[in-house]
Amino acid sequence: MRAVKTVSVEVTSPKKKKNNNNNDKKKKKQNQTEKKDNQNLLKKMTKSANSVQTENDASLKIQELEQQQQNTTQELSATDSDSDSDYQVFSEDEVSEDYESLRESEDGESESSGDEVHGSDDDVNNDNDGHEDQSDGSESHQGVEESDSSEDEVAPRNTIGDVPLEWYKDEKHIGYDISGKKITKKERQDKLASFLASVDDSKNWRKIYDEYNDEEVELTKDETKIIRRLLKGKAPHADFDPYADYVDWFKYEDSLHPLSNAPEPKRRFIPSKWESKKVLRYVRAIRKGLIKFDEPKEEEPRFYLMWGDDSSTAEKANRLSYIPAPKSKLPGHEESYNPSLEYIPTQEELNSYQLMYDEDRPKFIPKRFTSFRSIPSYENAVKESFERCMDLYLCPRVRKKRINIDPETLKPKLPSRKDLKPYPATCYLEYKGHKGAVMSISTEASGQWIASGSTDGTVRIWEVESGRCLRVWEIGEPVHCVAWNPSSELPVLAASAGQDVVLLNTGFGNEEEQKRVGELLQVETHTASDDSDNMASIVSWLQDDKLGGIRLRHFKTVTSVDWHRRGDYLSTVMPSGESRAIVMHQLSKKLSHRIPFKLHGLPVSSVFHPTRSIFFVSTKKTIRVYDLLKQKLIKKLETGLREVSSIAIHPAGDNVIVGSREGKLCWFDMDLSSKPYRILKCHPKDITNVAFHRSYPLFASCSDDGTAYVFHGMVYSDLNQNPLIVPLEILHGHTSSNGRGVMDCKFHPRQPWLFTAGADSTIKLFCH
Repeated sequence: MRAVKTVSVEVTSPKKKKNNNNNDKKKKKQNQTEKKDNQNLLKKMTKSANSVQTENDASLKIQELEQQQQNTTQELSATDSDSDSDYQVFSEDEVSEDYESLRESEDGESESSGDEVHGSDDDVNNDNDGHEDQSDGSESHQGVEESDSSEDEVAPRNTIGDVPLEWYKDEKHIGYDISGKKITKKERQDKLASFLASVDDSKNWRKIYDEYNDEEVELTKDETKIIRRLLKGKAPHADFDPYADYVDWFKYEDSLHPLSNAPEPKRRFIPSKWESKKVLRYVRAIRKGLIKFDEPKEEEPRFYLMWGDDSSTAEKANRLSYIPAPKSKLPGHEESYNPSLEYIPTQEELNSYQLMYDEDRPKFIPKRFTSFRSIPSYENAVKESFERCMDLYLCPRVRKKRINIDPETLKPKLPSRKDLKPYPATCYLEYKGHKGAVMSISTEASGQWIASGSTDGTVRIWEVESGRCLRVWEIGEPVHCVAWNPSSELPVLAASAGQDVVLLNTGFGNEEEQKRVGELLQVETHTASDDSDNMASIVSWLQDDKLGGIRLRHFKTVTSVDWHRRGDYLSTVMPSGESRAIVMHQLSKKLSHRIPFKLHGLPVSSVFHPTRSIFFVSTKKTIRVYDLLKQKLIKKLETGLREVSSIAIHPAGDNVIVGSREGKLCWFDMDLSSKPYRILKCHPKDITNVAFHRSYPLFASCSDDGTAYVFHGMVYSDLNQNPLIVPLEILHGHTSSNGRGVMDCKFHPRQPWLFTAGADSTIKLFCH
């Protein structure tokens, strides 16, 4: 089957023949280039066909294609001969379409010869100016519009995104579809089978393999047309005219200065030689001094203040620090030769001036004269001129700048007291019953009971919430210190009176605890730890049947008692005991022994570490920290105080507060330095005791001035952050007796409450 090419004919006028002939020549050249391209394709087909067994079939198809090309060339030559009257318009796209139709007709496909015919009367619309047919251009334009529309775009089957396909090289699938299922790879044919299939398929040359979706895509006719035009360097759309007529947008009519296309002259880009010579002449004249510039004259002010300040002259003076001389007092109305009557003093006032001191007496007494000639010489003229000269001579020549600093800015910024609540602020209860000064108090581990010792020789136990006195022991001597056992299983109270330390059974606890306490407070014989150390002469253990406990008799007066955290050991301090001043006692074995350390100075008190086996010994000047297990000195804290009166250890064990007889309180951070971290001068009189709270960030100090100070002391777990100390409250309420005020203070073990014992024989409870 052969496709028949219909020819469209258009009759033109003789005036347009020349233009039409030129267009025909251009189209002939284009047809010749297309012929060469088709011949090259046929040669490639013949080469590939010779290498396969189906050589005969391929040769037959090649011959048919050559015949078709010859027929088309004959038709084109026939149209060239008819150049006198009319001409034919053949587009490159039509030739390519004919070539495609020829190949499709030979395969015996469903497309008929009549369907492949192009250039019919219905499809071809010729322009009057002799341009190319618009049918192909319109078809290609419609195809481009369809391909550019977003509705006709087909979404890719593979959804792996921008991922290299090499990752799926060894896999059986190439990716995943929209539903997430794997897209298996298709079996690829070998090269021989693919070539045979391509020879049989006339549309194979339009097929492209899509590696991303693993499928073959067939290009449409419109797409092949666009590709061919792009390969030839033409515009993709056939209706685009690259050689359109120029439209001049500038109107030359009625224009004074029409535009010019003349290039810029070279002289406009080169510096002027004559101008440079002139500038050089001026420069030489300035260097030689022939040309001089007028210096600006400083205009002097025409007017100035006669009695004004000399600050303006200070700016002119070339001095480091110019200070103007002090001005003399300006004359007033009273110094006039004819002052008003109100300025002239009376005789009584003159007499009163004589009775004044020279410093208070007025320097000038105004007088009245009838004329200026009758004014006598001034009496103090020489004296005042001399004083004026002395003022000028003794005027300081160094200016001292005063820095005005607000004292409030120098204060450290502390948090508000409202944010630091709760803390004890008001007196809630008073415990009355003692007849003498209450020297010491101690709270029980649960916080339900409090013990007190007084100079009246009694030890009392009070109920905290009700203030009821539960029990009273008559010791017989003034009690200096009481200390409750920190273990809740051993309700034992230690009280120091004179040379004795009495261990009392408080009677609290269940039957098992009372039975155990009764066994502990039994002494069969006088015992001592070491006879070699002559401990029998220092401490003796005695059974006290009257009080129902044990009496530890020392050779000197005991002033301080402190329990170990486990409740089996206690230490006692005898300030006048010299090297044997501090003794440790073991309650379970009824043994006593001296500390294995050498004391440097008179001891004041001793305290056990709240969590570790560390022992603190405070003397009047220093505080020494010892390790009981290794029996060596760990650290020495230099207080710098006149005399230490009391010491308290923070529950964490790394911070210590020390009170002194001069009213100063020192905070030591042992991890930071051996010197005080803060020194607080809070009390005007001696500090009698200091105390830390076990759980709240609070500490307090009491003094002989009758007050107790409460502070916020926050210790952070971060070692890089220093402790925060904030004063909170000053607690009043105790009256002084014999020059003594508050003797002791202790915190409640669980609540933010503070107990204070005063010389006025009362105990007060301050709550938040």
